[in-house]
Amino acid sequence: MNKKENVIKQITESGLLPLYYHEDKEVSIAILRSLYSAGVRILEYTNRGENALINFQALKTVTQQEMPDLLLGIGTIKTAETAKRFLDAGADFIVSPIVSAEVAAIVREQNLAWIPGCLTPTEIHEAELLGASLVKIFPGNLVGPSYIQTIKDIFPDLLFMPTGGVEPEEKNLKSWFGAGVVAVGMGSKLLQTNLINEGNFEALTDYIKKANLLIQSCR
Repeated sequence: MNKKENVIKQITESGLLPLYYHEDKEVSIAILRSLYSAGVRILEYTNRGENALINFQALKTVTQQEMPDLLLGIGTIKTAETAKRFLDAGADFIVSPIVSAEVAAIVREQNLAWIPGCLTPTEIHEAELLGASLVKIFPGNLVGPSYIQTIKDIFPDLLFMPTGGVEPEEKNLKSWFGAGVVAVGMGSKLLQTNLINEGNFEALTDYIKKANLLIQSCR
C-alpha cells in the first residue's frame, strides 16, 4: 500500500481527522502529543498563521523521533507554491479549503493524497476529475447531513468528510455517519481552547479519547 492509499485508509478507519493551528511551537507540539496519546494516528496541521511552516517542521521532527506511525498532513493550502513548501517539509498529505487544479497537480506528482474542500456538486465533480478520492464538505454546518444523503448517490466512487460545525456529541455524529460520511473533520470542538490555554494537556488527552470512543460508537 502506498502513502496515498494509507492516508485514505487511516481516515476511513479512524472516522476522524483532527485539525488545528497554534502560533506557539511548543504548544503545537504539546497538542500533537495529546492527540497521539489519545490514539490519533492521522491529523492535519493548518496553514493559518505566519509560524505555520516553522511549526510544521518542528512537528515533523517530533513525529519522526517519537511517532513513526503518525501521518501528518497540512491543511488550508490554496496555492501550488504553498503546497510545494509543505511537501518539501515532509507533509504526508494536503488538505485544501478549495478545489485547485494547480495544487492537485503538485500533490499528484508525488503520488500523495489531496483532500479538497467542496460544497456544490460542480466543485465535487471537478475534484473527482482532478483525482480526489475523498472530499471535504466545507463548511459542513452550512448544508448538514441531509445534503450528503442527497448528493452521495451522484458520486458513488467518492468518499465524504464534513468539516466545520461537527459536534462531538452523539446526535450530531450519528446524523453525519448515518448520512454516509466516512469520517468527520474537527478542530476547536475537539481541541478545547480552554484546556489548551490552561496548559492542561492531560485533560485534553482524556477529552480526545472520549470523543474518539463516541465516534466509534456512532458509526
